[in-house]
Amino acid sequence: MLFNFQLSTPAEGMVNITPEVKEAIKESGVMEGFCVVYCPHTTAAITINENADPDVQVDFLKGMRDAFPDSDKFAHAEGNSDAHLKSSSVGASEFIIVTGGQLLLGQWQGIYFCEFDGPRNRKFYVKVMGG
Repeated sequence: MLFNFQLSTPAEGMVNITPEVKEAIKESGVMEGFCVVYCPHTTAAITINENADPDVQVDFLKGMRDAFPDSDKFAHAEGNSDAHLKSSSVGASEFIIVTGGQLLLGQWQGIYFCEFDGPRNRKFYVKVMGG
């Protein structure tokens, strides 16, 4: 089953989308299988990271800004090359095992939509497959 979600994002940030993914698993009825969470945008990404301490998200974004700073040396006319670099380095999707009708995540893990070029209206997809 394919699920389509919409969200409004901040200028830069990490949005916890774990509840939406869990709802897709529940609605699918899949007890054993996997899901793919996919972002169809070139300046945003999907990642799994700690969801217990919000400072991890702050540090993640600081690290991304340090690793991929904005620069007037970039040729891309839109001026968001740093966002494209961040998106490509994090990745467009995550693959998660489903067992017992639940996501198989670690105790401190959550699934995040990473915005690097907002604010925007974005979408992401969750594909749930049994097997």
